[in-house]
Amino acid sequence: MAKSKKFKKIKKKLSQYYVNINLKRDDYKVVVKGKLIQIKEVLKQESIETKLMFETYQRFTKGEATQKEMEAANEQFRDVLRGVGLGVVVILPFSPITIPLIVKLGQKLGIEVFPSSVKEKMGKDK
Repeated sequence: MAKSKKFKKIKKKLSQYYVNINLKRDDYKVVVKGKLIQIKEVLKQESIETKLMFETYQRFTKGEATQKEMEAANEQFRDVLRGVGLGVVVILPFSPITIPLIVKLGQKLGIEVFPSSVKEKMGKDK
């Protein structure tokens, strides 16, 4: 009989633990889904800005772009390069460790690591 009571206690604790795990997993799903939606919005904005950049460069070859438009296009080109550089770091092993280190190092050296649309999105979230 003693084994039966112990087994019931263990079963009850495990069932409570299982419920807690499921709740945490559901919370995690919501957080991940929200972050993926934010990434989608940032990528959509970057796509629009990059299309405008290419249009400006095409107009520049025809002599139709203004100096201000060219400055904006060049800034967007820098954003594209930042995104590509960060993308390379993301696929490397230990990226959860290296990305924060690169961001901190960039801040100390006065180098912007993230594209402007990512920086704007992070500013809105804070």
